[in-house]
Amino acid sequence: MENKRIPLSLAISIAALIVSGIALVFALRGNPAPEAFPEPEDEPVTFRFGDKVLTPLEGMPLNPYDQEAFGLDEKGRITYTKDGRTAKTGIDVSTHQKEIDWTAVAADGIDFAILRLGHRGYTQGGLFLDETFEQNLKGALDAGLEVGVYFFSQAVTPDEARQEADYILSVLDRQELPFPVAFDWESIPGADARTDGLDGETLTRCAAAFCQRIEDAGYRAAVYFNQTQGYLHYDLRELTDYDLWLAEYDAVPDFYYHFDLWQYSHTGRVDGIQGDVDLDLAF
Repeated sequence: MENKRIPLSLAISIAALIVSGIALVFALRGNPAPEAFPEPEDEPVTFRFGDKVLTPLEGMPLNPYDQEAFGLDEKGRITYTKDGRTAKTGIDVSTHQKEIDWTAVAADGIDFAILRLGHRGYTQGGLFLDETFEQNLKGALDAGLEVGVYFFSQAVTPDEARQEADYILSVLDRQELPFPVAFDWESIPGADARTDGLDGETLTRCAAAFCQRIEDAGYRAAVYFNQTQGYLHYDLRELTDYDLWLAEYDAVPDFYYHFDLWQYSHTGRVDGIQGDVDLDLAF
């Protein structure tokens, strides 16, 4: 049988009709013509804390500090200087430091002190004044240091946190403080504490209730926390109206989120204090 070739122009016309027909079918069905597979989306941003992979809290400000701006002074204490401004060096103390020579502390380059005003018991929940608070307050102020206070909380409800704030306000009796009044809630390892098992949502509400009461009275409020609390317990987005005081013992803080005060050591040495003392920077 004889082979007949289809003219090239006719073949092109037939192909065009087929393509047009396919497009018409998809249009009549309300579906777009098939396209190439979409490009895969970027992987979400994550960071690691220990063995955990965490996703950043949406809307939470990030750590703003330049790691190259940290250094050491002649005493081996950490410093931070950026754009001509230097962070203040401070300590936080309690009855554990016993009697303190505050004149010697000030002469040793310390700018501020955050004093434990009191604590709540971890079993019965009573409120107690730190045995050295009054003498530490007078001594630090007389030595010319800027002063703040903290309360070791064991609150399990927002009402208890407000009770702690009211206790602080009654002790301060309108005493002016340039540094914050801080909520310091900590778990008690190895003990049968009333706070065992407190969930992060309730803890965040306790901190916010405490801070709001303190600020309503005209003081600055702060929340003290370590990295585990900051990443896994507190919702820090609910606390950004207050100063955040981070405890991270390292040469440079790598905490992912913003903070205002940094406790970088619990084994510091300062003239006028026997033994170890916590060291802090105020940015």
